[in-house]
Amino acid sequence: MERDLPQEISKILDDFQRNEITENLIYINLAEREKDAENRDILERIAEDELRHYNAIKEITGRDFKPEKARVGCYTLMARVFGLTFTIKLMEKRENRAQLGYSKIKEKFPDINKIIADEERHELELAGMINEEKLGYMGSVVLGLNDALVELTGALAGFSFALQNTALIGAIGLITGIAAALSMAASEYLSEKAEEGGEKDPLRAATYTGGAYIMTVFLLILPYFIFSHYAAALAVAIITGIIIIFVFNFYISVAKDLDFKRRFLEMAGISLGVAGLSFLLGVVVRTLFGVDI
Repeated sequence: MERDLPQEISKILDDFQRNEITENLIYINLAEREKDAENRDILERIAEDELRHYNAIKEITGRDFKPEKARVGCYTLMARVFGLTFTIKLMEKRENRAQLGYSKIKEKFPDINKIIADEERHELELAGMINEEKLGYMGSVVLGLNDALVELTGALAGFSFALQNTALIGAIGLITGIAAALSMAASEYLSEKAEEGGEKDPLRAATYTGGAYIMTVFLLILPYFIFSHYAAALAVAIITGIIIIFVFNFYISVAKDLDFKRRFLEMAGISLGVAGLSFLLGVVVRTLFGVDI
């Protein structure tokens, strides 16, 4: 039976109740695709806790809610694309906000304290359960991504003013980028191979480094095959680079609990600084050597 509660408290409880049943379904979906038996057990247990929380709040409100299907689908897809660690960390941040909300009404409803204790336990369990391969090789991804952004953004800026021919710049950038990616992957392989008893597999480390480099190369040179004017292509390439830096650093900051703003500004500043200096170098080369294509 639906209870008559003050409007502000009723809204808080409704939001919490809807959130609990939604996260129950999210954790069920995550558990179904988890291969590690221990991790799957933790996810299933948390899903059961979320359902219990939903029913506990239902005792107070007397209302029923359905899961938010859009959020369930979003987090499920996110786990497939970005991995379990990133998805769970993102959910964790939302749960931290939920705990603050619970604290506002726990004096009026003492049973809420049990839910708060469960949420704190969930955070500890989730923090200790995940050990994804991609996070272990994140150093290799950083190496490939950072080098591609700094080197190729700078090279494209220099080529742009020196050559002023988008098709030619794109072709040279592609050849230069792929050659650099293969060189970087080989260096990473030899570096990891030299570390006897290292935690990383040399071939996988090289694959992550080379893959990150090549992906960045294709995204940066693509504008030169789309736009006919070199300035427009360069502007789009730089914007693309900033977006890559933003997305990557957001992922890392969430997955590894790092400072997003500092890392983003540092990486973007280095890339833009190198691009600016390379553009000036292109001006000098074109002026001194009279390059005209």
